[in-house]
Formats: sequence, C-alpha cells, structure tokens
Amino acid sequence: MRHIETVDEMTRLAAQLRGQGKSIGLVPTMGYLHEGHLALAEAARGENDVVIMSIFVNPAQFGPGEDFETYPRDLERDAALAEEAGVDILFHPEPADMYPTDGGIRILPGPQADVLCGASRPGHFDGVLKVITKLFHIASPDRAYFGEKDAQQLALIETFVRDFNFPVEIRRIPTVREEDGLAKSSRNVCLDAEERKAAPAIRQALAEGEQIFRKNGERERALQEVRRRLGEIPGAALDYAELLEYPSLQPATKESREVIIAAAVRFGSVRLIDNVLIPVKEAAACSK
Repeated sequence: MRHIETVDEMTRLAAQLRGQGKSIGLVPTMGYLHEGHLALAEAARGENDVVIMSIFVNPAQFGPGEDFETYPRDLERDAALAEEAGVDILFHPEPADMYPTDGGIRILPGPQADVLCGASRPGHFDGVLKVITKLFHIASPDRAYFGEKDAQQLALIETFVRDFNFPVEIRRIPTVREEDGLAKSSRNVCLDAEERKAAPAIRQALAEGEQIFRKNGERERALQEVRRRLGEIPGAALDYAELLEYPSLQPATKESREVIIAAAVRFGSVRLIDNVLIPVKEAAACSK
C-alpha cells in the first residue's frame, strides 16, 4: 500500500491512473478505522481497479467546543487495517496542505442541513461539503463510498453530486453493527462501561419505530414510540428523533418513496447517531 501525504502528489497520481484507464474508488474517512470503514473499502475493492482511502480529521466540520482535538487518531493502526482491507493508496494530508488559503468562498448546503444533526451543529455540513469537494477534485474517483450510518451526510452528498454534476457515483453501504446492535463508530471507545451497556437501546428504539411504520404507516405513532424508548435509556439525553422523507430530509408525505427514522443521543460528552432507512413501497401507505 502506498502512502501519500501531499495534495500535489495525490492529484498527480490520480491523473496518471485515470490516464491509464484505471477506475478509482474513494473511501473518505477521518481515521480511527472500524469495521464500518473497512466495509466501505471492501466494497470499493470489488468494484474498482484502484482503491484510495483518505484519512483526514477535517477541522472545517468541527464547531466551537466540539471534539476536534480529542478525536481519536492512530495512523499506524489505521494503515495496517486499510492495507488488510485491500486499500491501494492511503492519502493522509495535513490540514495546512488541504487548506493553505482561504479566499472567503463558502459552500452553503441548504435546508437539508437545517434538521437532524445540522440543527444543533451550524456550519458542520458546510465543512463536510468543503472537504468532499476537495477530495473529489484531488482523487478524481469514479465512485465514492459512504456508510448509511451518517445518513444526513450521505443525503447531502448525493444531492450535491446530482445538482452540481460531479462525475462520480455515490455508493451507499449499509451500517455495520456490533453484535448487540450498536452502530460502529469511532466515538464508541469514549463510552464508559455503563454507557456502553445502555447504548444498544438506541437501535432497539429505532427498530420498534420501524416495525410500527411498516405495519400501518403511522408516522406520528412510530416517532412517539421511538422518542419514548430513547427517553428511557439510563444515562442518556435525547438530542433528536425524527421521521423524514429521504434523501430530501423534508416532512414525509404519501408520495414519499423512502423515509428515515433518525436519532441522536448523548452520553455525557459522547454523541451517538443511528437511523433506519425504510422504502415506503415496503410499508403501508404513508398517509397518516
């Protein structure tokens, strides 16, 4: 596996690979890899000639008081896992190389960023779209791989790519979970023993809401049950729980073809997110 640390070198190599007719799969990450990231890499390995994984803790998507400085980092460990998963190129630039100048131009993500995580993290998704734009230009991928766990991010990226004609296919990969159902996350290591024991109840609450919705399409009842169950998790504080159309992230209607039930829960300073995506054609008519 080849390590690349600079934007210039990665840009030149990507252009060279495309000139050779090689297909490129990009797996953008912030590192501290877990099975969810590796599932993205494995999917990319099966569909592309070359797999590039980026590891970059993006300062642009962290707000004041958020965990940029304490976000877990272990490049040596990550490199070993990436190579084992079939990654060909590990791109791990420094922030000063990714953001050497600031001309004041901003990417404003629109109403999709005003709900769910975006409601309490102003500017977060501006930073996500900023770094994704740069990575797409630098790595020139044919396909880019994102997990469904970060469903709001995925929705914004899908919309951004569609509306601004990025020549890249966005591939959705299902959420990878622990044996007890907790969604894999780099932040899980920050939970204490009691919090870790309680955290799988997030998934259980979402599953109950999904079951209610699939049975009769009752949006409000499904959402109320999710919120009730999340509110009963010991040591947890509910940030949000919502049922929305996906990927527009607008209120669901009877015309919606896919919906999301999404939640965020805090255990102290640790914020965990999870969701379930539901094709409406498999559920009762969404009319209540």
